[in-house]
Amino acid sequence: MAYFKRLRDLREDRDLTQKEVAEKLYMQTTQYRRYESGERSIGLDVAVLIADFYNVSVDYIAGVSDYNDRISSKDLTSDEKQLITYFRELSENNKSRLLERALTLTEK
Repeated sequence: MAYFKRLRDLREDRDLTQKEVAEKLYMQTTQYRRYESGERSIGLDVAVLIADFYNVSVDYIAGVSDYNDRISSKDLTSDEKQLITYFRELSENNKSRLLERALTLTEK
């Protein structure tokens, strides 16, 4: 998926116009429209600005990740950080098994 579709979806999900987003980002509406239509590439500095505005990661905007909630380490508890450390030490097979088990535990 191209990043420009993500930009449009993010904007539409918030019921904003291109003009409103451009104003909030201190850029011309034409410039934002070109990013959103794919007519113009987004530089890293602008990608960070847009990601901050929508509160998503640059990876999400770039299409590298499908997870659109940005989580920083300061948002994690010490238990959550420890779980991540343990998870990273697991084999791929055990990671899959753990994810299946977590899904089972969270089903309602």
